[in-house]
Amino acid sequence: MEIDWTMSDMRELLRANDPVLLSAVGALLDGAGIPHLLLDQNMSIMEGSLGIIARRVLVHDEDMRTARRVMEDAGLAHELRPDTEVTEDAALGGRIRLRQPRKGHRFGHDAILLAAATQAGTGEQVIDLGAGVGAAGIALAARLTGARVTLAEIDSRLVELAEENIRLNQLEDRVNAVQVDVGASPWALTAAGLETGTAAGVMMNPPFNDPAVHRASPDAARARAHVAQEDTLATWIGTAHRLLAPGGTLTVIWRAEGLQDLLDHLAPDFGTARILPIHPKPQAPAIRVIVGAVKDGSAPPLTLPPLVLNDAGNRPSAAAEAVLREGATLPLTVPA
Repeated sequence: MEIDWTMSDMRELLRANDPVLLSAVGALLDGAGIPHLLLDQNMSIMEGSLGIIARRVLVHDEDMRTARRVMEDAGLAHELRPDTEVTEDAALGGRIRLRQPRKGHRFGHDAILLAAATQAGTGEQVIDLGAGVGAAGIALAARLTGARVTLAEIDSRLVELAEENIRLNQLEDRVNAVQVDVGASPWALTAAGLETGTAAGVMMNPPFNDPAVHRASPDAARARAHVAQEDTLATWIGTAHRLLAPGGTLTVIWRAEGLQDLLDHLAPDFGTARILPIHPKPQAPAIRVIVGAVKDGSAPPLTLPPLVLNDAGNRPSAAAEAVLREGATLPLTVPA
């Protein structure tokens, strides 16, 4: 096979001085159709066959995630070089762990708040649109142990990380990840396993920064995750409506100043909206809203008591700690 590579495109998968291991790794990569290079194999005769100098196995940058998965599946995860472009971080007070890119879009409080406000019964399916590495959907699955969750994401690298996170948190029996564009055709959504009219819930954290106000990040993945386009809301809400079963619930986190725009987009097909404002501290304006709305619901919108993230001294509030660290829910229901 002729390979058009430069060394700048290559990354080190592993290094070893055991010829049997190196041969096995080569066979695994060949079997998976992953081109690779073995460096340092033609050392001087002084090194001979003593195995003093380790050989390095390199693969192309775009094949790295697949190659690592092949090694992990073969029980060779302990031989892999550290993945310096990915971090592994705890969420929900350590209840879940998530691998995510060191640079670019990284999960934050919004994902955990969204998960806390989403409900589903045993055996019911929830679809996390624009799931990224799966933070919200995996947090939901960790809390609702009977729910089934599908993580839908357009970025292939993030889908691979989401799949790793599913395995990392031992949720393979209830959570899966698919690569699909939220704005794809009904046929493409079905082909990805997202059947029309079957989900009990859809959760989403769409790109919501206004491009007229916020400068887009030079990182393409980060910009795609953060900056809304003119048709973002209409597209995402339309897809959610298509996927939800009658009476299903859409749960959205959005910027607070854009609430009326969100409600206007929901109004034709969703009703019975429940609005939960999120404030950074007492007396400060809300920075986010979480809205739950029912497909074809008819009741008018209702604003619930807010969640305040920090006290006046900028210390985390007890309510926020309960949600972000202890896994408490944020029910979008009217208090008794």
